[in-house]
Amino acid sequence: MLEKFLPRIDFDSYEDFKANYRVNVPPRFNFAYDVVDGWAKESPNKPALAWMNGEMKEKILTFGDVSRLSNQAANLFKAHGIKKGDRVLLILKQRIEVWICMVALHKIGAVVIPASFQLKKHDLAYRFQCAKVKLAVVVDLPEVLDEVLDAAKEAPELQKVMVVGDNVREGLFDFRKRLPEYSADWEIPQGDDYPCLDDPMLLYFTSGTSGMPKMIIHDFTLPLGHIVTAKYWQQVEEGGKHMTAADSGWAKFAWGKIYGQWICGAVIASFDSDGHFVAKDLLTAIEKFHLTTFCAPPTIYRFLIREDLTQYDFSSIKQCSIAGEPLNPEVYNQWLKQTGCKLVEGFGQSETSVLIANFPWFDIKPGSTGKFSPIFEAEILDEDGNPVEDGITGRVVIRHARSKHPVGLFREYLDAPEAMADAWPDDDYFTGDTAWRDEDGYIWFVGRADDVIKSSGYRIGPFEVESALMEHPSVLECAVTGYPDPVRGEAVKATIVLVKNGKYKPSPELIKELQTHVKQVTAPYKYPRIVEFVDELPKTASGKIRRKEIRRMDMEKLKQNG
Repeated sequence: MLEKFLPRIDFDSYEDFKANYRVNVPPRFNFAYDVVDGWAKESPNKPALAWMNGEMKEKILTFGDVSRLSNQAANLFKAHGIKKGDRVLLILKQRIEVWICMVALHKIGAVVIPASFQLKKHDLAYRFQCAKVKLAVVVDLPEVLDEVLDAAKEAPELQKVMVVGDNVREGLFDFRKRLPEYSADWEIPQGDDYPCLDDPMLLYFTSGTSGMPKMIIHDFTLPLGHIVTAKYWQQVEEGGKHMTAADSGWAKFAWGKIYGQWICGAVIASFDSDGHFVAKDLLTAIEKFHLTTFCAPPTIYRFLIREDLTQYDFSSIKQCSIAGEPLNPEVYNQWLKQTGCKLVEGFGQSETSVLIANFPWFDIKPGSTGKFSPIFEAEILDEDGNPVEDGITGRVVIRHARSKHPVGLFREYLDAPEAMADAWPDDDYFTGDTAWRDEDGYIWFVGRADDVIKSSGYRIGPFEVESALMEHPSVLECAVTGYPDPVRGEAVKATIVLVKNGKYKPSPELIKELQTHVKQVTAPYKYPRIVEFVDELPKTASGKIRRKEIRRMDMEKLKQNG
């Protein structure tokens, strides 16, 4: 399959990879037809999806199954008026139907809007209205479905809600029950109705860390951008099982649970459990799947390393990767010590495929995000738009993003001219992230541009301090932010979640110990002058820490206290 899209698959070095990697974009590329149906025609019995529920019961779907079921789903959607360009919102957690529905909607050319099961009525009504959603397909969980039905009352363009479950309540459209009624023969659209290339395919709402969430539009070339993500960063193998720990409502689903992995012929492993995250359950699922490759955000790894990993068999795993936020060296070291697996970091955005990663041709430097992906002309620039020298923090920018528009890069912020002007002031795309490059060409992530703390003339990246704090045995999670200070401008504040073993309790003595620890492992001026202990950190739906929310709460407290 890869040969269809890559004139060259193997490379001798990172320099060779960076200079010579190319993607052939077929003239009418559509992932559903060219990849899913392509595998189904070539090898109909080839495993595509290994699905496991919370009771550890496994089900396998082949590419033939996915092709057939997605044809039925496409006919079902078409019968209910869905056509090319219509917006369809999915809240399906990791039910098998999320893959079936996405492929079906790609066949029609409808725009898929993945959404988190954690959204409430207000969040959903906003999305329904902004995106002019015509149809929603929702998992049959009361805490999800009730919010959707309440929000639907405020969405005049929403024509129908379909429900996926085994015992759908009376009066609602039962997707699972009705699907077999529709033909498995699908009539492929012709002419301008055929969805491909720069037609809109996928719409994500940003995490909303600043202002209301914006709509990100990806076109039909996005899956080709994720070949680098899957093949050269996650290093998935044809026939090997790959698991990315992500809900279908996250952009990380597109990164790790469908596009690049199926292009490479890997089997997607999905652990679909309801209820709160339980590290031991995930570890059991990983062992039962006999994974070849595994990827998860830092939050997941932070919980996993607190378990006794010697009780689980990781011998089948060849690669463990991590993305979502920068990797703290302590997490890297603990995972390596307990499992023997190195954590291979990658970085990107909802707007991109993998932008920076540790690729297989060079050694890992724990804490570094790696080196730039070959599909983007990325650079680190100063405020005047000039390339920075090694060791100097600057803005990560994708050059010639508008004129060349590489695969894997979003098309636009929909109906958001100000956001477009900020991010795309000219031909270049300004990611909003800051980083620096060392003398060996490794990229070190600093943070979002508005997360950098300016204290007494110093510019302090939150990740540097968080990494230092994570080395202390008391710290489970932490977020470092700037706090208004009349002398320094901003003081460094650490908001900390302690480990749940009963050994550590919030106290002035522990604060002092943590401050001393930071002074000893990094530059002393970075130590947190303010420490707050909390039960949990505010996060986006995708698990990223919302530092902006912490700053907002701090400002409210300051105003209340005069």
